[in-house]
Formats: sequence, C-alpha cells, structure tokens
Amino acid sequence: MLSEKKPEARLAIFPETAEIDSQGHLIIGGCDCVELKAQFGTPLYLFDEFTLRRRCSEFISEFTQRYPDTLVLYACKAFINRALALIFKEEGLGLDVVSGGELSIARSVDFPLEKVYFHGNNKTPDELELALRWGVGRIVVDNFHELSLLNDLAKEGGVAQDILLRLSPGVDPHTHRYTATGVVDSKFGFPIITGQAEEAVAQALSASHLNLLGLHFHLGSPIYELEPYREAIELVLRFADDMKRYGFELKELSPGGGFAIQYTQDEPAPQIGDYAKTIASAIIAGCGALGIAQPRLIVEPGRGIIGRAGVALYTVGAIKNIPGVRKYITVDGGIADNIRPALYSSRYEAIVANRAGDGETERVTIAGKFCESGDILIRDIDLPEVRAGDIIAIPASGAYCLAMASNYNAALKPAIVLVKDGKARLIRRRESYEDLIRCDIL
Repeated sequence: MLSEKKPEARLAIFPETAEIDSQGHLIIGGCDCVELKAQFGTPLYLFDEFTLRRRCSEFISEFTQRYPDTLVLYACKAFINRALALIFKEEGLGLDVVSGGELSIARSVDFPLEKVYFHGNNKTPDELELALRWGVGRIVVDNFHELSLLNDLAKEGGVAQDILLRLSPGVDPHTHRYTATGVVDSKFGFPIITGQAEEAVAQALSASHLNLLGLHFHLGSPIYELEPYREAIELVLRFADDMKRYGFELKELSPGGGFAIQYTQDEPAPQIGDYAKTIASAIIAGCGALGIAQPRLIVEPGRGIIGRAGVALYTVGAIKNIPGVRKYITVDGGIADNIRPALYSSRYEAIVANRAGDGETERVTIAGKFCESGDILIRDIDLPEVRAGDIIAIPASGAYCLAMASNYNAALKPAIVLVKDGKARLIRRRESYEDLIRCDIL
C-alpha cells in the first residue's frame, strides 16, 4: 500500500481554471466534469476557453515585447476545427496550415487568408491551385519539385506568389526521432550542408512568378531545450548573408514552433518567455554581427497554445488485477483518440475526476479498450482505489490527440466541448454509426 498522497499537485498541468470542489469533483472552466460526463458521455474532450485565449495573448505579448515585428501563427496540425479557428481569428493570430483540409476550415470561417502560411513536404497540385486561387499569404516551399510546380501553376493562374523556403539546418533538437525535423536526414526542407538550400535560393529568385521573401526551418517537437533554437538561427542567418551574392534579401524568418508544454510533474517545460527571449536575442545579435536588416519574425506554436487547454475524460470499465504484476484500469477510449503513448512513448498524468480530492493509494496502469497490447494510456500511475464507473481525467490532451484520432476498431470519434464560466458548448458532436458508413458504397 502506498502512503496516501493528494492529487492537487497535478492540477498545475490541467487548464488554469482547474479546481477541486467541496464534493471532490474536478471543475474546469466552472464546469463539473461529472456533470459533463452525464450530459455528453465519454470519451469526451474539453477545451478551456480561458486557458486557450490566455496562451494566444501570451505568445503575442512575450514575443512582441522582445521583437516587435512578430507574427504568431497557430499551427493547425496540433488540432483545428471551425470553432477554434474563430477563436484564433478573434485573438489576432495567423494560421500555419499543412493541407487543403486545414485551409478549407480556415476559409469556412472567413479567416484572413493573407495571414495563412501553407506548409507541407508534398502539397498536391490541387492543393497548390486552391491556395493560389484563395490568396494564401505565403507558401512555404519544401523541395525542388514543388518549387517548379508552384511557379508553373502561378504562371497559369496569372499571379505572383509570395514564398518562403524551408531549410534543414542540421541541428538536433534532442526530441523523439519521429518528431525531429531539422536534422539533415529528414524528409523536410532543403539541407544547407549539401548545397541544395543555396541552389533552391537561386532557383526561387529566378522563378518568373514567385517572390522569395524569407526562410523557414522547424527543428521538431516538443523541444525542451533552448540552445537548438539559438544554434539554428545563427546558422540560417549566416546562410542568408551568404545568399546576398544572388541578390537575396531576408525579409521574413521563421524558426517554426515545437514549443514544449508540461505533461508530467517531473518534466517541466520552459516558459513562453524563455523561448521568446532566446529566439529574439539570437536574431538581434546575429543580424547585428552580420550587418543585415532584422527580418520579420514568424513563430508557429501549436502544442504551446492548445496543449494545456485540453482535457480528455474517460469512464472506467473493466479492472484486471494480476497479483504481484500489475493492475489494469480499462477506460472507454485509448489508442483511437490518443495514439501518442503508443507512437511516441508519451507520458501523461491523470486524476479520478469524481473523487479528485481522495488520496493516492494504489499504483495502476490505465489501458484503452482497443485490440492492441500497446493500447496503454498511462503506465504505473498512483491513484485512489479506482472503481468501475469512475471518471478518469487526463490533462495536457489538447494537442495531437484529436488531430491524430482514428476510427480504429470502427470506434466513434469523441465529442468536444468548449467550457467557459460554468457553461459548456458542444463544438463537435460525437460521431454516429451512420457517420461510419456514410462514405461506403455497396
């Protein structure tokens, strides 16, 4: 038996409005998670609107106070839907999109497309034509095939498209190998060390219908260290200075995103201001040393904005105790709505939302319901004695869970609610069995 510990320390990883009421229920955005389960069922994802908007304003203020000419783009790959896109629009952010689908969501809410940057390593001709037709602000060109294709499409459409080039600076961000994107051996970007980045600059400047404004790189995600940003910025600024021989002028520079959040009590993440100070100071110092004008700074937080705002709620079903080995607590979700633990060995915390004030008395493993032995959400976590029907709340679930969700085992994708001031608003209904078969043809 473990010595009883209280779970309040875990609240620091939940949305900023999280608290435990007198009944021992977890409250988020003024909404009782027990009542949310009763009203909407589980699995259920909730987003705390206060935390979400607070992160938007923090990224803008922390960066612009150190580097005034900064544009903050929300990286839609973390998760986007129409209601969230409206919030980002209201908060004054731009968007980083990586597909025609994300672009279509932006357009559906009249998002200012001049503040949309279109990324991706294999944009299709249809997607590029859509971006050109709808007037996307920037297209971030990833490879030589796209450079040629985009110029041809822009010529056919009679437009001159503003672009950035995505570079691979060859800097290791010390994150999971699946999410390290700035190293030389990556499917993304033009490597500097091979000379291909220089060749891309020359080709882009000579393209008849492309306007090369700047350079982009993305090191990976999540990045808990600050030094990789400084190192990569210095490399890219020196490269930009070298490219003046072709007549290139660096007007925009994007170090991407990858900003980490805290998922567990033992792994804190840097503050937004820490990232902002490192990035801004590196650009200011680098430009000063090279004698080049300071470019506009573009940053692309996704997880850093939405991660902490999201919480996943599950209901406990079967409990399997293997004496001397492990106790499994099975919930009604898992790998179909959160593949990150299986894919990246990601770690999470949890609270029993209907008994959030109870002491932690046993060590358990929280397993999903899907037909994979790897469907484990949290391995070896200390909780109160868990019973069937209890509600498990997993914080820091806003980023990449829903975005990577699937219909594995023909599961229904969960409902999503936005909570604020004691009110919950459904922003995506739970899928139905009819939704599952809607696109099938006999």
